[in-house]
Amino acid sequence: MTDTDVAPAVPAGPPRAPSRTRRRAWIVTALLVVFMMINFADKSVLGLAAEEIRQDLGLSASAFGLASSAFFLLFSISGAAVGLLADRVRPKWLLLIMAVLWSVSQAPLAVGGGLAVLIASRVLLGAAEGPAYPVAQQTTLSWFPNHRRNLPGALIVLGITLGVLVAAPVLAWLINHHGWRSAVAAVALAGVVWTLLWIPFGGEGPYAALSDSGSPAEVIRDGGPERGNGTGAGSPGQAQPKMPYRRILATRTWVGVTIGYFSTYWVIAFALVWLPSYLRDGLGYSAAVSTRLLMLFWGLSGILVLGQAGLTGWMLRRGIASRWARGGTGGALLLLAGVSCLVLPIAPAGAVTVVLLVGAFSLAGAMGSIAATTIMELTPADRRGGALGAVNAVVTTAGLIAPTLIGSLVDTHGAGGYRYAVLITGALLLVGGTAAVTLIDPDRDVRLLAV
Repeated sequence: MTDTDVAPAVPAGPPRAPSRTRRRAWIVTALLVVFMMINFADKSVLGLAAEEIRQDLGLSASAFGLASSAFFLLFSISGAAVGLLADRVRPKWLLLIMAVLWSVSQAPLAVGGGLAVLIASRVLLGAAEGPAYPVAQQTTLSWFPNHRRNLPGALIVLGITLGVLVAAPVLAWLINHHGWRSAVAAVALAGVVWTLLWIPFGGEGPYAALSDSGSPAEVIRDGGPERGNGTGAGSPGQAQPKMPYRRILATRTWVGVTIGYFSTYWVIAFALVWLPSYLRDGLGYSAAVSTRLLMLFWGLSGILVLGQAGLTGWMLRRGIASRWARGGTGGALLLLAGVSCLVLPIAPAGAVTVVLLVGAFSLAGAMGSIAATTIMELTPADRRGGALGAVNAVVTTAGLIAPTLIGSLVDTHGAGGYRYAVLITGALLLVGGTAAVTLIDPDRDVRLLAV
C-alpha cells in the first residue's frame, strides 16, 4: 500500500483474508506464543532455583530479591523506548534483536560468576525483554481485525502460562541433576533456536498500518503487508496528522487499562520470584506439592485467559460495548482475585487455602490480553507501538518493586512476611479491578480523540 492508496471510508463489511494470509497469521501467532514461552522461562529460572542460588552465592532474602528486581531496572525504560521505535521500524526485526540479546545476556551466567554477574546478566536480560510483550501483541494483532483479536491476543498471554508450565518441570529437572547454571544455558539455547525460525517465517500482518475504522491493507507478494503511512481511512491522497501520544495517554481508558494491568503484573512478579518459596516456607507444603500447586496455578491461569477470550469475543460479536466486554470482564476477574488474596491469610488450612491461593494467583492473568486488545482498539494505527509500550513501561515497574519489597518483608518478619505480601497484593488487585470497571470505555474515548 503506497502513501497515495487509501482504503474506502465505509467498507462494505468485514473482509475475508485469503487462505494463505490466514495460514501465515496463525504461523506468526504460534511463533510469538513460543517467543513468550521462552520469555517467561527466562524469568522463571531464578524463582525455580531460588534456594540453590541463595545457597550457592550466599545470598540473604533481601539480596536475592534485589538481584531479581535488577531484571526490571531497565525493563520499563526499554519497553517504552522500543514501543515508540516499533511505530517506525518493522517489529519483525525488533523481535529478532530481542531474542538474540536474551541468549547473549545469559551466556556469562551459564558458565560462571557470582552476584555481580547475576545482577549484570539480569539487567541486560530485562532490557532486552522489556519490549517483548507489547511488540509481540502489536505484531500478532496486526494479522486480525478488531472483532477477531481476542483469541490471538489471549494466545500470546497463554504463552506466559505455557512458558512456566513447560519450563518448570524441565528446568527443575536440570537444576536438580545438573545445577542451576544448566537451566540458564537451556533457556539461552532456546532463544537461539527461535531466532532461526523467526527469520524466514516472521512478519507483520495486513492490519498493521490501519486504524480499526479502516479496512485492511492489500496483501502483496509473499502474503505479508506493505508498511503504509499508518493513517487509516482519510481523504484520498491526503495524509492525516499524527495524534500526539499525550492525548492517548490522557484518556480514561488508557489510565484504567494501565492501573488494572499493573495489579496483574504485580501478581506475575510475585508468582515468578517468590511463590515457590511462599508455598514451601510460608504455607509449609513439600517441594513436590509446591510444584503441583504451581502447575495448577499456571494451568488454570491459561484456561481462564482462553475463557476470557471466548467470552469477550462472543460479547463483542453480539454488539455489547467493549466497556463491558473487556473492561467489565477484566475488572471483575481482578476484583475476585483481590478478595481471594485478602481472605487467604485468615482461611483455615487445607482445601480452602488451596482454592483461595489458586484463585488469587490465577484470576488476574486475563487482564494482560484485555489490556493489549483494548489499547489496539483505542489507538490509531501509527501510535499503537508507542501506546502499548507506554502501558508496559508503567505496569512492569511492579516487577521492580514487588520482589525487593517481598524479600524485605521476609527478612524482617520471617515466614510471616508472606502474609503481608499477600495482603498488599489483594489491595492492589481491588484498586486495579475498580479502575478497569469504572474507567475503561474505548468507544467513548475513540470519539473524544476524534474531536
